[in-house]
Amino acid sequence: MKSITTLEQFENAISGNEPAIVKFQAGWCPDCTRMDMFIDPIIEEFDQYHWYDLNRDELPELAEKWEVMGIPSLLIFRNGEKTAHLHSAHAKSPESVTQFLSEQKK
Repeated sequence: MKSITTLEQFENAISGNEPAIVKFQAGWCPDCTRMDMFIDPIIEEFDQYHWYDLNRDELPELAEKWEVMGIPSLLIFRNGEKTAHLHSAHAKSPESVTQFLSEQKK
């Protein structure tokens, strides 16, 4: 998962024709740490996405713009548009993340 640390990197990551997933997180967040422990096999399974990691405390304006109210949250983008959003309340287990991503294929 590539880290996004600037607005320019974010815009480049989400503007492509290929779908991109941005994980909004923060270093102090225990649920974010928990997700880090189970996300690697999911990234391998759903390799049709470009995966990015963004610390919402470093770029709070992006969290606000894209309505990230809780972390961790997974947002899917294509051509600069948000196509799906897994809110933090539903991003606490590998099963819930996998189910969300499987539903995006339909």
